[in-house]
Amino acid sequence: MTLLEQAQRARAASYELLTTDTRARDGALLAMADALEAGAEAILAANAQDLAAARAAGRREALLDRLSLSPARIAGMANGLRKVAALPDPVGGADAVMRRPNGLSIEKRRVPIGVVGIIYEARPNVTADAAGLCLKSANACLLRGGSEALLTNCAVVDCLSAAAEAHLPAGAVQLVRDPSRETAAQMMRLNGYLDVLIPRGGAGLIRSVVETASVPVIETGAGVCHTYVDTAADIPMAAAIVANAKCSRPSVCNACETLLVHEEIAARALPAIAAALEAAHATELRGCPRACAILPQALPATEEDWSAEYGDYILAVRVVSGVEEAIAHINRYGTHHSECIVTEHIPTAERFLSAVDAAAVYVNASTRFTDGEEFGFGAEIGISTQKLHARGPMGLHELTSVKYVVRGAGQVR
Repeated sequence: MTLLEQAQRARAASYELLTTDTRARDGALLAMADALEAGAEAILAANAQDLAAARAAGRREALLDRLSLSPARIAGMANGLRKVAALPDPVGGADAVMRRPNGLSIEKRRVPIGVVGIIYEARPNVTADAAGLCLKSANACLLRGGSEALLTNCAVVDCLSAAAEAHLPAGAVQLVRDPSRETAAQMMRLNGYLDVLIPRGGAGLIRSVVETASVPVIETGAGVCHTYVDTAADIPMAAAIVANAKCSRPSVCNACETLLVHEEIAARALPAIAAALEAAHATELRGCPRACAILPQALPATEEDWSAEYGDYILAVRVVSGVEEAIAHINRYGTHHSECIVTEHIPTAERFLSAVDAAAVYVNASTRFTDGEEFGFGAEIGISTQKLHARGPMGLHELTSVKYVVRGAGQVR
């Protein structure tokens, strides 16, 4: 089947989904969860082939982590679908009802976006998360994963689509099985078929989609995330937060990439933080001259390090004069994703929260919490770093639009 034929099927399915009820969509999600668990053996066998090919190609450890599935991760994907099924239906409800002086009743009603296209890299869990969120919100989805996860994604979608089609229209969940760049470029120009395109991956993928696509795009998170340790920080707390934000899973977009430390606390804080990082996982530090003077193991940072999304056990470190310099650094080099301040001084925290331009800002907590499930949204379709339509973790509500339903009794204008 060609990409255009898939897009036509998705558009036809989207119109049928408009009239489906909550029970049918929830039934599809529960069946999809069961199908993932029943098909785990086939999915893991496909994933093993993808992993072997990635290792043979010399792919980095961080990519292998994103690509890898296990029985526990498949169970997590299935449970994610069940959690989404248990959430309230985001479509059909009225945001507002207004009665005009002329007697017209105007209702602002939540409706699906229509057909959601998603282009993503080596994270097979995105396949299940995206399909579940789209179907729960009565959207059709057209998924295009990376070539490194092709066999895994095919196995996952085979399970999901067969289960969904027992409850919902055929074509509501489809995978683009041609991983070529030419097909990806064609997908970015499917005007009239795709209502929105959401890229999930590194900065290169996101930039390519934003620059190439003619369909509307929601720009999601390249994650150059910062943690600023203020002079009023609790140092053991700061060390624990930085170690978690960097080392718990460095390949994801909410991992910390740059550490900023107030000059008055740097001599005490940096050795403690470096020790916490080393205890969590060996981490390469790249520091400014003042950071390198305190941490002899640190390598000199270059200008490129301040804007780098490493996705690996590497952390840029800079000593700053205070919160204003930290804010200026973040707003210059950050990607508007997730930023953290560690401090016990409330006015400084409030200044940081107000002045930093990011989708999520934290006081005394790891940036790793920027996640749809952690925010209580169920799974997420992505983390938007733009300001129009959606910002931050995108759950069910962000996959809807509005329709105005106007009821009258013969009024004319």
